[in-house]
Amino acid sequence: MAHAHESNTKRIWIVFGILSIITLVEVYLGIIKPEALHLSGPGTSWLNWIFIILTLAKAYGIAWVFMHLEGENKWFRRSIVWSGVFLVSYLVTLLLIEGGYVFDTLSPLVRW
Repeated sequence: MAHAHESNTKRIWIVFGILSIITLVEVYLGIIKPEALHLSGPGTSWLNWIFIILTLAKAYGIAWVFMHLEGENKWFRRSIVWSGVFLVSYLVTLLLIEGGYVFDTLSPLVRW
């Protein structure tokens, strides 16, 4: 029984380390904001895409480990993951479209 506890503790520390590294990369990029990543990508800057992808990776990792999805049936995992991927992709698409519209509409009126 103690052996299982040690392996779970080790696994939690590994996941903690991975999530911490991803978070540190996000914070570092958020602080320095490299000019090369401000170039316009599909819908927004590449820096924003990096933040979106890293955040989704963290969310997937948290769901996989702490919601114990790795031990579930393959199709159950897929239904949860793909539903989240679809909903987040839909939200990001709508935010980029509407954000661009609001920016274009209010640009003459508001000083950004």
